[in-house]
Order: sequence, then structure tokens, then C-alpha cells
Amino acid sequence: MFSRRSFFGRALNSSTLVALSSTVPDFLARSARAAGPARDDRVLVVIELNGGNDGINTVVPYRDEGYERHRSATRLAVRDLIKLDDQVALHPSLSDAARLLDDGKLAVVQGVGYPNPNRSHFESMRIWHTARPDAADAIGSGWIGRVLDERAAASPSDPGAVFVGGHPSPVAVRGRRSAAITLDRTDDYLLGDGAARQSLRPKAGDDDELTAFLRRTTLDAYATADRMATIARVAPGRRYPATRLAGGLEQVSRLIKAGIGARFYYVIQGGYDTHAGQLLTHARLLGELSGAIGAFLDDLTTARLADRVAVLCISEFGRRVSDNGSSGTDHGTAGPVLLAGDGVRPGLVGPAPSLTDLQDGDLKVSVDFRRIYAAVLDGWLGLPARPVLGGAFEPLPLFRA
Repeated sequence: MFSRRSFFGRALNSSTLVALSSTVPDFLARSARAAGPARDDRVLVVIELNGGNDGINTVVPYRDEGYERHRSATRLAVRDLIKLDDQVALHPSLSDAARLLDDGKLAVVQGVGYPNPNRSHFESMRIWHTARPDAADAIGSGWIGRVLDERAAASPSDPGAVFVGGHPSPVAVRGRRSAAITLDRTDDYLLGDGAARQSLRPKAGDDDELTAFLRRTTLDAYATADRMATIARVAPGRRYPATRLAGGLEQVSRLIKAGIGARFYYVIQGGYDTHAGQLLTHARLLGELSGAIGAFLDDLTTARLADRVAVLCISEFGRRVSDNGSSGTDHGTAGPVLLAGDGVRPGLVGPAPSLTDLQDGDLKVSVDFRRIYAAVLDGWLGLPARPVLGGAFEPLPLFRA
């Protein structure tokens, strides 16, 4: 992976770097700038709900007798819920998500997790990021990173994935041979004008393999920066809510409109570790999530790009069925996954987890998350899932034929 600060800050100021100069053939620069997938390629945007989203209060089994029995301080009023049927409802803050569902653009996968659940944030997120539940099978790269590794040889200048946010880049997008862009603002990658580039000249005696590698790497970096610079000329879309998540998705929208060429975008919304005072915090977070996704997809619809994009919302685990005496909930197991977009097959997928038939006080997992990854890779992006996931997982029917 590279970021402007980590790569350019070291490389461009290094005395060993022989950067671009008039000796670099123009056709090579043009080829690098033109590299990348076609503009009509499909895109996956992953939103990570970091901290462990309370799925029971997101997709609420309000008719389950266990809801009233186990939830005292964190129970939602049934009259306020957005009812989907006579058993399940959405949190009242998810009004934009409910609109997407009514419009046939939202799927809700219930009871998602993995075998032998782990309630550690670190370990559970490692599993979701790597798609390797057994630590012995961990191979040092993320599930998206492995996809990019397969594509790296064919598209060496393609950024492949973009992580938008001020957090450290997630393991999910890290590959062994591929590079993903990390940025908080799109102007992080504006590298100066041509005069500044031409001021860097090769030195006598620097014509070695390392120098040649650095020249090629810098050329690719400048080509990426040139594509990123076009974002400044992209007109803003519809008005987004004034939240950090919405701001991140607006950046993603501008990148897609500019034709940057990435197949994956990754954004993190933190704050879901709601051990105390959950109701107000959770309502705010879900409202921000719902409003941001709604604005993002409306923006892409206006730009006639919505049919290319799917949005996947994941979290490392759900919360415990019983609240904890501090008006909150502790680390649990299964939870819902949301998938939004024009190409999504809408509705509820999988059975609602029972709040009375529990395992060690937790929900039972009914859907392995790797079946969702298989669906977005095979069914949406047209990329082979088996080598990425380390085995065959039947894709869920989450996309229209």
C-alpha cells in the first residue's frame, strides 16, 4: 500500500531517487495515464461499522418474545419502528434505508457471522478482513488485497482500491504485490506542476536497477496523481449530510465520476462499541449511515452511474442479546449485513435469528459472511472468489440476474 505521505514524502525527497525528467519518453507517460479498467466496470464500496454494530436494534425482531425479555434499557418502542413485515422492523433512524428497500435497492442479510465466533474486536475484524477464520490460515493479506494481487500484473498502474479516511488503512485492502491508495482528502495526491517534476534530473552514475525501478514507480505514481487531479474538475453532486461518513462517500462519488478506475472503495464509520448509553449513540450512528448511503446513491443516480455501484455494510460482530446493566450491550456474535444498489435483489435474506434459542447467551450464526463475499466477487464484480476466500462458498442470491 502507499499513501502520499508514506510514499511521496520519502521517495521524492530521497537522494537515491532519480525522478521523471525529459529523458522519459512521452508515449510511456501517456500509456501509464491511460492505464486502468474501463469506465463502465462495476464497483464495490465497503462501509465498515467499526466497534460491533448492535444488529438486534438495527433489524429488530420485535415480535420475538425474547426481545422484551432480554432488553430492558435498550429496547426500542415498537410504535416507532419501521416495520418490514409482522416479525421484523428497521430502527427508526434508518428511514433512508427503508426508502431504498421500498425502491428495490436494499438487501438485508440476517444472522451473519462465522464459525466459532470470537468476541475480540481485533481477532474478529482480522477474520472479516482476511476471510480466514482460522488464524493458522492467515496469509498476511486481506480479501480485497488478494483480488488486487491477481490483477496487479495486468494493470500495474491501476490503484485497484481506495481507502478514504483518516484511520490507518484496513487489512482488507492490503495485498502482497498490489498497491491501494489511502487518502483523507482528494488533494492529498496533487503533486505539483510539470515544471516541478522536470526540475528533478538524473545524476551521473545513477543508471542502475534500483534507479530504474524508482523511475517506473514514480511514473506510475504521477500517472495516478494525474488521474486524481481530474477530480478537482468534477462538479459536486447533490447535497450530502454534514457528517464525516457522508463526506467520505462524497469523496468516493467524485472518484468514481472522475473515472479513477478503482474497483473497490473502503470507508470506516466508528463508534459502534456501545457498552453504555447505547440508545442515543446508536440512533445517531444509524441515522448518519442511512443518510450518507441515501445521498451517495441519489448522487450516483443523478450522474447515471448508480447501476455500476454496490454498497456493502459490515461489522466485526453483533452485540449480546441481553443488555448489560449500563444501558448498553456487550460484544456478541451474529449481526445483519446491508447491501444497497440498483443491481441488488431487494428484501430480507436468511431467517431472523431467534432471541430465545441461543448459544451461550448469543445469537446463532445462520449465514457465513464468506457467502456474501462470494456473491459480491462472483456475482457482482465478475471476479473468481474461490482463490480469494481459500475455498468454495456458495454465493447468496444477492444480485439481479
